This record gives sequence, structure tokens and C-alpha cells, in this order.
Amino acid sequence: MVQRPEKRVLTGADLKAFYKALANPVRRDILSYLGKHGEANSTSVAKALGESTGTTSYHLRRLADLELIEEIDGRGDGRERWWKSRAKDIYTPPGLELAPDEREAMLKLGALKMSHDLSLVTRAYAGYENSEGWNQIYRSGLHLTREQVTSFVEEYQNLVWKYVTEPGQHPEGSRAVAVRFIVVPEEESTED
Repeated sequence: MVQRPEKRVLTGADLKAFYKALANPVRRDILSYLGKHGEANSTSVAKALGESTGTTSYHLRRLADLELIEEIDGRGDGRERWWKSRAKDIYTPPGLELAPDEREAMLKLGALKMSHDLSLVTRAYAGYENSEGWNQIYRSGLHLTREQVTSFVEEYQNLVWKYVTEPGQHPEGSRAVAVRFIVVPEEESTED
């Protein structure tokens, strides 16, 4: 189990940087690779992704600038740098005042994530019967106050962190699973 890091709050400027980083498919692939394998150098990433080492080195440095990955001290020969994923608890608070370009970046980042999430939902339903229990689908509706929503989300996040393991040190027989959690008010009914 990994100790939950302190929440990292994304400001408007951070949102623009994150969108720029995650809109790049090579950077998304690098993050995915490090999430599965724990650590790598530009050569191993390049080989796995079919990219040049120059390209992967550049993108690894940009991801490090955003503190999404970090260099492993004492590993490598000075010429070849080794990297690992950083466990992050990244959060954008509601009500954050954003400039128009920051808001646009937030919406684009959300759309990018949602596009991926929709494909996961489709795959979960399509393979539900044959998933041998790996695909779990649960929907619910509650009536909560704003304070209860905050508490509910915090409890959910703590539960998730209870099961987080270091990349490259996952339990035998485990598989990477996608877990998504969205809390949003239902449309208000106009009916009595």
C-alpha cells in the first residue's frame, strides 16, 4: 500500500500546462508505461512506444517539469536518466476563478479524459457477461447536502488510496483496472 500524498491543487495556470501535456499522445503513453512498469529510461520507453530516444527524453523532461514523474537518484550512469511515476492526488477545487483560456483548457482536459472514460464504459458493458467478475458496474442516486458530498468524496478517495500500490510492485494476479467516480447533481425535475 502506498501512503496517500498531500493533495495537489491545480490552479488555472496548472490546468493549461496539464492540458498541454496530456493532450500529447506520447506523454499519455509514457505515463501509462511508467504506471505499469514502475521505472524506465528513455531507451526502454522509446523501444516500447516505437519512438526515438530523443523524442522520449524530451517528453520525459516535460513530464518531470509538471511533477508527474521524477528522476530516480543513484540509478543510471549520468548519461542515461531513469524515471518513475509520482503518485499524485491531483485536485481542482470547485469554484476556482479561471481566466477564459484557463477555463477552455479545463474543459478540453475534461473532454479528453471523458472520451477515454466513455470507451471504458462501453467496453465494461460489452464485456460484462464474459469478464469473470473483473467488470463491475454500479450506479446509484442519493440525496446529499453539499457538506455530505464533500465528506462522501473524501471517504471514497481514502478507500481508493487503501488499494494503491507502487508501479512495478503490484500483487501477483492483479490487473490494472479503471475506476471512475463522478458526483454531479441530477437535473431538477419539473414534475410534481
